[in-house]
Amino acid sequence: MTVRITLATAARILRQLRGDHRTVALMVVVPCVLLGLLAWVYADSPVDVFDSIGPALLGVFPLVVMFIVTSIATLRERTTGTLERLLTTPLGKGDLMLGYALAFGVMAVVQALVASGFAIWVCGLSIAGPVWLLVVIAVLDALLGTALGLLASGFARTEFQAVQFMPAFILPQFLLCGLLMPRDRMPGVLSALSDVLPLSYAVDAMKDVATSTDPLGDVLPSLGVMVLWVAGALVLGSLTLRRRTP
Repeated sequence: MTVRITLATAARILRQLRGDHRTVALMVVVPCVLLGLLAWVYADSPVDVFDSIGPALLGVFPLVVMFIVTSIATLRERTTGTLERLLTTPLGKGDLMLGYALAFGVMAVVQALVASGFAIWVCGLSIAGPVWLLVVIAVLDALLGTALGLLASGFARTEFQAVQFMPAFILPQFLLCGLLMPRDRMPGVLSALSDVLPLSYAVDAMKDVATSTDPLGDVLPSLGVMVLWVAGALVLGSLTLRRRTP
């Protein structure tokens, strides 16, 4: 892997995204729409439900959107033959994966800033911890969705299959992350499984920021697990990446 080639790959992907207004809207606008609908649903609730579940879903929604966009974008480069042509150049699989991670990482920062600002200043989300830490977790959630999407794209042959992988990769994590049931109250096997899934730590980190005025010490271990998952998914994705789809 070389820095120059990786940065050139990231720049190429960003140029493509700049011309794809629908994809940019999907990444930036959809999480805001979902958060807005959620706040509206609980607008007349006597208990401030949105403040309790809003931060966690602020991490879930970007992860889901980035997973879909990244998996389809990577698969499209393989099915159109673009990836096969690129890999005949000095570009390596590691350069490609890191380039995608950097490009979508930039989009993740934009997405996290817009979604967090919308949740706090438009939807009225109230958190006890610092806003910057909420944004950092949201960015890492989006990067996690990007890494998992890159990994899933290696197993799909069509764009439809890439979308179908979302329930397999994301839905079990959503069910076990602690949003529907506290993880320590789940059956032993499910609780142990939730302890190794990255979305569980994303939700834990968001909850800590929402409820604690000084959450950094509690959040750092969760962030560490998420970073390890991002790195592991990128490595596995580079190993499973194929030049073209049979």
